[in-house]
Amino acid sequence: MTTPIDPITFAVIKNAMDAIVDEVAYTVLRTARSEIVKDVMDYSAAICDRDGQMIAQAKTIALHLGAIPEAMAAVKARYGDSLAPGDAVIVNDPYQGGMHLPDIFMFVPFFYQGELEGFCVVICHHTDVGGRVPGSNASDSTEIYQEGLRIPVVKLYEAGVVNDTMERVIAQNVRLPDRVLGDLRAQYAASQVGVRELTGLLDRYGREAARTYFAELLDYAERLTRAEIRTWPKGTFTFEDFIDDDGLSPEPIPIRVALTVHEDHVSVDYTGSSPQVRAAINSTRSYTNSCTYLSVRCALKGDVPNNAGVFRCVSIHVPEGSVLNPVEPAAVAARALTGYRVFDTMLGALAQVVPDRIPAAGEGGNTVVCLSGQDDTGKPYIIVDMICGAWGARPHADGVEAITNASQNLSNTPVETLEAQHPVRVEAYEMEPDSCGAGRYRGGLGIRRSYRVLADDVLLQLRADRMKFQPYGLNGGGPARAASNTLAHGDTVEALPSKVGMRIARGDQVTHIQPGGGGFGDPLLRPLPELEHDVWNHKLSAAFVRQHHAAVVDPATGKADLAATQALRAMLPV
Repeated sequence: MTTPIDPITFAVIKNAMDAIVDEVAYTVLRTARSEIVKDVMDYSAAICDRDGQMIAQAKTIALHLGAIPEAMAAVKARYGDSLAPGDAVIVNDPYQGGMHLPDIFMFVPFFYQGELEGFCVVICHHTDVGGRVPGSNASDSTEIYQEGLRIPVVKLYEAGVVNDTMERVIAQNVRLPDRVLGDLRAQYAASQVGVRELTGLLDRYGREAARTYFAELLDYAERLTRAEIRTWPKGTFTFEDFIDDDGLSPEPIPIRVALTVHEDHVSVDYTGSSPQVRAAINSTRSYTNSCTYLSVRCALKGDVPNNAGVFRCVSIHVPEGSVLNPVEPAAVAARALTGYRVFDTMLGALAQVVPDRIPAAGEGGNTVVCLSGQDDTGKPYIIVDMICGAWGARPHADGVEAITNASQNLSNTPVETLEAQHPVRVEAYEMEPDSCGAGRYRGGLGIRRSYRVLADDVLLQLRADRMKFQPYGLNGGGPARAASNTLAHGDTVEALPSKVGMRIARGDQVTHIQPGGGGFGDPLLRPLPELEHDVWNHKLSAAFVRQHHAAVVDPATGKADLAATQALRAMLPV
């Protein structure tokens, strides 16, 4: 007998699922060992139904979660009906549904009175999973075998007992086993919290009611999504953006998308994007799908639930052998960079569909600075610092600054954490004036971060972008300023490319300046009081305001000269 849908009960269960999955995420935060999880918050949590469809996601990295369908399919293909209470299945192989090797998926089945009712899923970016370089995240690897330990679909726990063989294999192959095993145990502990809370939910409502409402959560998200797409203009909308290069070749890497809006669904075609490249910036199919789902979700209204019901309304074509769907053994460790550009490209297409909702391009995704070696006591260390900076200008407001890119939901590592645990001193961590795109609404400012290394023979791995192709503006807004990397050694300051791996010495200083976000709207329409405020707060210089806004503002007083501004604008070409 089918349980009838009561709207009040539906709302209670929907909110309960959101609370449960957030509690799973908070448990990871409280119990993890590494700063990349507990400080940067590079992890995700979700709950899936008994068929493996995601029905709730935590307020963590949304870009991880659209990859769950492929990983879940691999888990089900391997274990079928042989899962049991207390099991925990892990996988990180990008060619079995994973994304890149540092991201280890953990699937914990949830049983109620002997029957499978769902899965708790926790994904964490681990500090190191072995391979040719510390951090396992280098952009200059050329095949998957160089990147670290590939974990196929395997049980790390069986009936609540850890698989000692698998745990010892992992510990033997990573540089910081205490952190890696500690974070894996945090994933398992958090999943047990989810199992406990789901058990309480089914105790209250019963199995049949829970199954009915879980299915309705997916159907509800699908109905809302299709209803909204029906209001969108129909047709095909194209956009193109670029990655500077792969670090091994100077050739730009195009990402092209054709977004077609049908009656109540959209189809996305990446034909024309670059073939797969030698370096490790190839994006797995699962990650490309995830970026695509997230882009569409960002264009929907806020009351649409974040679950797999949205995925049903999006069909995706990604050519095999492309940078967005590489063929094994392509390297993929730095695939996040390509995913960020997929997000930018999709938003460029969606801006033509719902222009009142889509911001200009953000800073281009996080920059990864990895510093590793041994401190003066001989203890190994690995810093994996992810610098997040700014949003592009929005259709009705300036871009947000000093915040994570909309596709990431990360946090910058606190300076105190970096300095307390590693031989490094952060000598600059600040917003960069004039780094934004000009517009009626300006983009957010980018971040400057500078590291002084306090150890010998340090390996620097730097993965950045947007040096050649700046974050775009929309509706007449200007692009943001390009990124830059420098290395100061004594009195010499050397410009570095966007992607680099090299040895540096004690006392060297590495500085990365991110772009800001692109601008939105005609820069000449920005009111003078807002320009005065920007100059007074040292966000924009008087020279920038004069060049991009044709306005004259006194840098000492922050006051605009109306007559001089009118004279300057009278000289502009009509």
